[in-house]
Amino acid sequence: MDYTVVYFHYGLRSGNKPSLRWLREAYNEFDRKYKKNLKALYVVHPTNFIRILWNIFKPFISHKFGKKVTYVNYLAELRDHLNYEQLIVPPDVIRHDERLRATQKSGPLPPVKSPPPRPPLPTQQFGVSLQYLCEKNKGAIIPLVISQTVAYLKEKGLKTEGIFRRSARVQLIKDIQKLYNLGKPVSFEQYGDVHVAAVILKTFLRELSEPLLTFAVYHHVLEIVRVESSLRVTTCKQIVESLPEHNFVVLKYLVSFLHMVSQESISNKMSASNLACVFGVNLLWPPQGSVSLSALTPINIFTEILVEHCDTVFASRCPPGQVLP
Repeated sequence: MDYTVVYFHYGLRSGNKPSLRWLREAYNEFDRKYKKNLKALYVVHPTNFIRILWNIFKPFISHKFGKKVTYVNYLAELRDHLNYEQLIVPPDVIRHDERLRATQKSGPLPPVKSPPPRPPLPTQQFGVSLQYLCEKNKGAIIPLVISQTVAYLKEKGLKTEGIFRRSARVQLIKDIQKLYNLGKPVSFEQYGDVHVAAVILKTFLRELSEPLLTFAVYHHVLEIVRVESSLRVTTCKQIVESLPEHNFVVLKYLVSFLHMVSQESISNKMSASNLACVFGVNLLWPPQGSVSLSALTPINIFTEILVEHCDTVFASRCPPGQVLP
């Protein structure tokens, strides 16, 4: 799976600094796929030491890997590259960043804050609620982004190996989001890459103002690990049936599609378990902060049950006007 690493360099001392030999051996120990799948390595608050170290390592590191490294002098610059709000930044690093920025101007600078939210456009598709989309999209139950990406992926991507695991160019994803938010037509055919539609679908879910599974069920989902294995499908069914009708319908539409994807796992290598690892954190997160490592296991278990047993989980409740993928 593609991944990104953010390295906070502040805090490195002589007592915790690894030797050059150890670093070289550690780099060689990683399998090629880990180096290939690294999307970007951001080095935050680099010092002369890290720059010298990088020059020493250049002869041993591939040219392609070297191009993935980006120096970031201040935390604010990370916002141009990734979703800063999803990062857990140590308090010491934040204070160090404030001190660095204070030296650039006279007097201390206030902490970096997100700009105040702008009112959504009438055509906004990302970063709003399901209710807002339903009202603005003439009562359409399934959001436009979900229906279009699912339709395209059903036709082009069901057998694509690693579907939902690969990334796409950040700027391209932002451009497509802008088209959607401005109410302009989007045709995934022109990009010739099913992974673009897959990333757009995940991004849409992740940027909902409230997760599709809602905040209300968060702690109930975390308790799934305490339920006996034989009773977990029934428990998941009860949790899903407690959702508001709109959320239930959209979730069933999405999960029915993911079940179709899992049925092609021989070709696409995306079993229900693999899909759960990708979609779990995009379907549910806590009201405050990001998903903790301890919460990942129950969320993934819950999502895997949804995908693998979707016919049972969504069987009895059939709201009027329901749409299937």
